[in-house]
Amino acid sequence: MNEYKDIWVFAEQREQRLMNVSLEILGEARKLADKKGVKACAVLVGYGVKGLADELIKYGADVVYVIDNPLLKNYTTEGYAKVIADLVNELKPEVILYGATYIGRDLAPRIASRLHTGLTADCTGLDIDENGLLLQIRPAFGGNLIATIICPERRPQMATVRPGVMKKAPKDGKRKGEIIEIQANIKEGDIRTQIFDIIKEAKSKVNIEEADIIVSGGRGVGGAEGFKLIQQLADALGGVVGASRAAVDAGWISSDHQVGQTGKTVRPKLYIACGISGAIQHIAGMGNAKTIVAINKNPDAPIFKVADYGIVGDLFKVIPALIEEIKRIKNNEMA
Repeated sequence: MNEYKDIWVFAEQREQRLMNVSLEILGEARKLADKKGVKACAVLVGYGVKGLADELIKYGADVVYVIDNPLLKNYTTEGYAKVIADLVNELKPEVILYGATYIGRDLAPRIASRLHTGLTADCTGLDIDENGLLLQIRPAFGGNLIATIICPERRPQMATVRPGVMKKAPKDGKRKGEIIEIQANIKEGDIRTQIFDIIKEAKSKVNIEEADIIVSGGRGVGGAEGFKLIQQLADALGGVVGASRAAVDAGWISSDHQVGQTGKTVRPKLYIACGISGAIQHIAGMGNAKTIVAINKNPDAPIFKVADYGIVGDLFKVIPALIEEIKRIKNNEMA
């Protein structure tokens, strides 16, 4: 057990562009590494991706391991799992963190299986206890409980982390680190999946995790028709539409829009909660927004306790007035 050290982050990239969640986790890994007195390292896998290593160092990595190979150009479970597991067996990191993305959720379990270690999924918090173990914090039982999970008997300790819950470290352009190129021991026969074409997800699919402005609707919206008004306000502000679990469960809007412990965690510059009471599960998903505005006709709604600005009133009267005022301001600016 004493042979294992350092904290690694799987630096997910797509088409030679780093995913935000990787930089978020790297910021947290930096704090954990400083607490333990070890290095924060990033593992960068792909083809033609070496140029991203400097970016990872500027965001907190001490060491970047670059595994660059034509066979790794497109993500495959077998290819990525093999080269990362081989590197882990050689260098023995104590902790490996992944983003809870489609790739992270597919890759981390396969690596955990190869290494015969544990894995905690969808963490919303991380810490180090007095014994140096990784505390892996995540919602449980539908968000009604918060569980703290440890892996005392196996290494490495592994977790996937939900996008949006960690804060990126400030970018330091003067920061120095080490870039180590790893020769991948991989051949075509190691990858049983062949990729003939890549079809990107529909453009209409919302990405609320990276939005600066989110306008969310809850039970008070009243139905699917009510979300048309939410969409109008979001369009006026140049934002996207979010939703509470109640609205999603009612079938008024798709789960891609859900904010909360059982949905997505967001950190926008502006979050407008319309007809949302403010259950703790929802607040856990948006409480780190820079500015929170609540619109609710119930003056005692819990959402007002976390809001920076509150409007007590009927959202079907308040929102049209806000849209008109936004349009007036924009027209004046253009004049």
